[in-house]
Amino acid sequence: MPITQQQLLQILPQARQVAGFFVPALNAAMSRFKIDSPVRMAAFIAQVGHESGQLTRMVENLNYSAQGLLATWPSRFTAQTAAAVARQPEKIANIVYAGRMGNTLPGDGWKYRGRGLIQLTGANNYRAAGAALGLDLVNHPELVEQQETAALVAGWFWQSNGLNELADAGQFDKITRAINGGLNGQADRLALRDAAVKVLA
Repeated sequence: MPITQQQLLQILPQARQVAGFFVPALNAAMSRFKIDSPVRMAAFIAQVGHESGQLTRMVENLNYSAQGLLATWPSRFTAQTAAAVARQPEKIANIVYAGRMGNTLPGDGWKYRGRGLIQLTGANNYRAAGAALGLDLVNHPELVEQQETAALVAGWFWQSNGLNELADAGQFDKITRAINGGLNGQADRLALRDAAVKVLA
């Protein structure tokens, strides 16, 4: 049961400018990755809706203040180093993502920063998603910013992390942890999920 543009906008009203582009992309991804029941679709739309600012942001915002850097990555910054790179997204990415998630070369942190509907991050994840989808995301990470690829990557991540099964079991907190690493923004995620459940019922 594909989602319609009207239904999507009832759940994600801020997506008005892009909904027409995203509806076919989301439907293709949900069909391919078995996100095919109201409970699975509601969880998926809620999570990608939250992660992407209701489909309006396809690239991670790394424009942090010094205080924001210290609050978000206390183990990676001192007051002095945070002040030196505040509001410089490329430098920030290359510090916070260096030497992890498969990032080994200078500049990999920025090259493989979070993109798409679920913020694919790190060279290893770009490599894995690209291999699964038959796309060269290692050399062309910017593809993940495009609606069709963003939706496919989100669907691939969802299925490969067992999130359909967690949705079936009502384990929404566990879905958020798998995507976010914690429960950041959970109130908004739950509100979007509840809206989606009503619309898709």
